[in-house]
Amino acid sequence: MSKKKIPSITAADLTSKRGFALPIGCTVLSEGINFSIFSRHAAAVTLVVDLPATAETPRQQAHIPLHPEINRTGDLWHILLTTERNDLSYGYRIKGPFSPEKNGLVYNEEILLLDPVSHVLVPRAWGEQPSTPDIPKSKVIKHDFDWQGDRPLNIPLARSIIYELHVRGFTHHPSSNTTHPGTYQAIIEKIPYLKGLGITAVELMPVTEFDENDNVFRDPGSGNLLKNFWGYNPVSFFALKSGYAADPARHINEFKAMVLALHQAGIEVILDMVFNHTGEGGYGGTTSSFRGIDNSIYYLLDHTSKEYLNFSGCGNTMNCNHPIVRELILDALRFWVIEMHVDGFRFDLASILGRDTSGHLLANPPMIEMIAEDPVLRDTKIIAEAWDAAGLYQVGTFSTDARWAEWNGRFRDDVRTFMAGHKDTVASLATRIAGSSDLYQSSSRHPFNSINFITSHDGFTLYDLVSFNEKHNEVNGEENRDGDNHNFSWNSGTEGRTSDKAINRLRFRRMRSMFLILLFSQGVPMINAGDEFGHSKNGNNNSWCQDNETNWLNWDLALQNKGFLHFCKQCIHLRKTHSVFQRTSFFKTTNGDNGDKPCADNHEGMPEITWQSLIPCQQDWSSECHTLAFLLNGHGTDSDHFFIMLNGDSRNDATFTLPLIPGSSGQNWAQIIDTSRASPHDFLRRSQAIARAPGTTIKVKPMGAVVLQASAIPL
Repeated sequence: MSKKKIPSITAADLTSKRGFALPIGCTVLSEGINFSIFSRHAAAVTLVVDLPATAETPRQQAHIPLHPEINRTGDLWHILLTTERNDLSYGYRIKGPFSPEKNGLVYNEEILLLDPVSHVLVPRAWGEQPSTPDIPKSKVIKHDFDWQGDRPLNIPLARSIIYELHVRGFTHHPSSNTTHPGTYQAIIEKIPYLKGLGITAVELMPVTEFDENDNVFRDPGSGNLLKNFWGYNPVSFFALKSGYAADPARHINEFKAMVLALHQAGIEVILDMVFNHTGEGGYGGTTSSFRGIDNSIYYLLDHTSKEYLNFSGCGNTMNCNHPIVRELILDALRFWVIEMHVDGFRFDLASILGRDTSGHLLANPPMIEMIAEDPVLRDTKIIAEAWDAAGLYQVGTFSTDARWAEWNGRFRDDVRTFMAGHKDTVASLATRIAGSSDLYQSSSRHPFNSINFITSHDGFTLYDLVSFNEKHNEVNGEENRDGDNHNFSWNSGTEGRTSDKAINRLRFRRMRSMFLILLFSQGVPMINAGDEFGHSKNGNNNSWCQDNETNWLNWDLALQNKGFLHFCKQCIHLRKTHSVFQRTSFFKTTNGDNGDKPCADNHEGMPEITWQSLIPCQQDWSSECHTLAFLLNGHGTDSDHFFIMLNGDSRNDATFTLPLIPGSSGQNWAQIIDTSRASPHDFLRRSQAIARAPGTTIKVKPMGAVVLQASAIPL
């Protein structure tokens, strides 16, 4: 069937009607295209439409003033263009007061503004400079994609294993062996790897449009401007990043094809959303949309000086609890779920969602409640980064609603300090392993409200965590002033790369031990992409501006460190096949309390988890202790029993005495994991494992971990 021919028109041919106030944005209707934009304080609004060249007509622009009495309903300015063409680009010029010191309004009709709810901006390849300021960047779009009956996977959060990745960094390195490196298409090509790894969800770093060229810092070596690689500087909450597509002109369908393919492989898609600020920055930044539309409503301003309140650390802060902004955020989230089929969201600096229009923390923030209660979003995963750049830290207190999960920064820090040999860490580590009941139980939440992680995009990689004492961010162009100074890392004996075999063995032992703790703790594990095969950023803990091998995953390491990768896969598989690691409720005994029957005595009533130091029944929560072991009782589940021993001492072996096996008479433990051993002996199938009798002893190497398994025979 041939496509319907779209007639050529000129700017003079455009006709219009009053149009409709809702829906806001640009909507293709049978009778034409409806445009609607919010601006409360505007005195005049002009719609600027760009008509691309055709065989019959050159490219033209139409400037269409909106009549304040005809084309306005309340604060919404709207118009309907009666045209069959939907290949138009558009923008707005808005006139109004310019008095930043008086009321925070900074209208400038010379600036051509983006539609803040546009689903598409003019596509461009990665690194390409944006179009000139007088060319509209918002585009008309009519979505057209065959989803083949795709439906949400709705994998329970307790059974989820999240894999955080950067679309470009994941496959841009030549070693990725993908057809279109650094793109949504390349992620499709890597699905067999992701499926083989065993993760259940990918969490994509920001994929809404941003300007990667907005960085002012230079590489100190070459003098070249650095990129804004991570993308935490949005110019839109709706428009997809076209620069991540193999074909930028077809980026939306390429993204949808990626989501569909991931769903067909049983993998969910979670987006990292940045609602706390925009790329417009402070008053000296680039006005692209919100500031020129209604600055005093979209941003938090000091009531007296009208300066931007900067809780984001990026020059401005969105006014998230203004009703207009709340609706904008909800509309964006609904769009990504309904039209793009994503499965959840991670909210960057989410504590800002809880601040009122003066920046004060609200007791019951409506924005946070509305996201949790929205009927469209009801089955999506919602994850808070429960802090902001102004020092507000809400891990455990972000929300009492069980819908909200949180990045558990306490888990990260407590695992790191234990595995770096710090004192006074055992009790805290036990609490994290047990699901962080101190943070989530009192508000009737669950272990799966804790998103456990040791590393993420922000900070050291797992390899760097065991290889560097200090950050090494000189290449970021800020003289190493940027990035966190509190990494809780230990270089294992020398700073950076080394050929010392003993140090390298220790480093991989520590990496295996930390990965083991991550996967076998209660809560939802999140893995930083590349950690599973030892990717290094050479000690850079703030690589936001590095569009190079610092952030491009080197897939050669997957072969070079194939033993470690195999270990990580096996840990993931073991977690997924035993529900004792995926609890939906907290242990009935309190942390550090083994209950009325503290020892495995083959009788009913044994605790679900039993803690010890070196000797069964004997715990040591002192500041000098560096050893911790725990027995997970598999009775009443579809799981086996597990006994896990951890040695956080950096120098000395630890000798553990094995407890009795719950409900067993004559059964031995099977030693399936020893992180001090080289692959493939670090993780054995149970049928291959050494039998260990209860009451005997096992030595665990410094910074090592040993795991024993036994059948949960019914009592």
